Amino acid sequence: MKKTVSKNLSGLKGSITIPADKSISHRAVMFASLANGKSVIKNFSKGQDPRSSLEICKALGVDAQFLDETTLVVNSDGVLQAPAQPLDCGNSGTTMRLMSGVLAGQGFSSTLIGDESLSKRPMKRVIEPLTLMGAQIASVDGHAPLTIAGQNLSAINYESPLASAQVKSCLLLAGLNADGVTTVTEPYLSRNHTELMLKFMNADIKIDGCSVSVSRSTLEPREISICGDISSAAYFIAAGLIVPNSDIILKNVGLNQTRTGILDVVKFMGGDVEILDKKNVSGEDVGDLRIRYSDLTGCTIEDGIIPRLIDELPVIAVLATQARGTTIVRDAGDLRNKESDRIKAVVTELKKIGADIHETSDGFIINGKSQLTGGAELETYHDHRLAMSWYVAGLVCDNPLVIDGFEWAGISFPEFVGLFESLS
Repeated sequence: MKKTVSKNLSGLKGSITIPADKSISHRAVMFASLANGKSVIKNFSKGQDPRSSLEICKALGVDAQFLDETTLVVNSDGVLQAPAQPLDCGNSGTTMRLMSGVLAGQGFSSTLIGDESLSKRPMKRVIEPLTLMGAQIASVDGHAPLTIAGQNLSAINYESPLASAQVKSCLLLAGLNADGVTTVTEPYLSRNHTELMLKFMNADIKIDGCSVSVSRSTLEPREISICGDISSAAYFIAAGLIVPNSDIILKNVGLNQTRTGILDVVKFMGGDVEILDKKNVSGEDVGDLRIRYSDLTGCTIEDGIIPRLIDELPVIAVLATQARGTTIVRDAGDLRNKESDRIKAVVTELKKIGADIHETSDGFIINGKSQLTGGAELETYHDHRLAMSWYVAGLVCDNPLVIDGFEWAGISFPEFVGLFESLS
């Protein structure tokens, strides 16, 4: 396992452009593969997870070629072909869950596999509703590999027990190839990139609050410009707020309201965050963010905001160690089903460097402000978001911090360290 060292800094300055949104990149290549014609995707993510989705689309017979490092041209007739071998999702839960919906209604059989970490993640949440639509999916007790025998699907009205963009997107993708109107209703609104992109590509889709319905549709090819990933920006937002004397600008950040929970939280905590040059690009809100060092106060994070910042909670935990008072995170039990048990991992590792943090069944409680000691070696648990969160923690530690398994950061954000170094 590779190790890296994160150490104390005084003052982050300058501006950076945030790399492409991974969630949108996954969807762009999948939806372009289902469209009939030529699509051009600009600013496609360099992260390994979206590249897993790309390679699977190519394995299904889609012609997808890069014009340069990030401009992807997809030519498709909208008809997928049977793959010659198992389809490797790597570490990407998004790839496996969304492609399950795509493949369930095809006229061939296929098998989705993943790495050791992905093979431990729960897939019943998509298998069960797809089965209600008529899908035939064999699994290992609800885990990968998933062997999908393509079937004629029938629409369902599905009341999702959890707010999950992956579950919702899986069923909507299946609904594009099903008889009738497929409706998914969530308890809270999860990220809605799928709905926005389906609308942008002229699918037969209707959105009503936390319910979305789709009918059999042929998608139209488009030129799609992908904005920067707010989940990637989150590490710089947190660092700018807690590293003394910082003043930074983050360019081209996606500001989709289903993803901006972290901005709401840091503003409530007293963080100095300013939105600049807001606009709409390819159906998504985009803008620049100015972040300045701030005196933060703890808060409670719960209920409907959780789906809007679920991936950012590890770095929010780091942020909360530098806020005065108590920060409580609850209703976030699904953190235990990510690349790692993020609740246990966040508490275990931050305690090693002096954080006053306590585990609960569905979150954690942090008392601040803490002087983090550093001088320890933190584990990443094969989890890219933990690796990057520990790097941010190291920026405010008394002593350098060693991060074991830091290569996992490259799965989602290979430019991460270089961008931080450019601000220091």
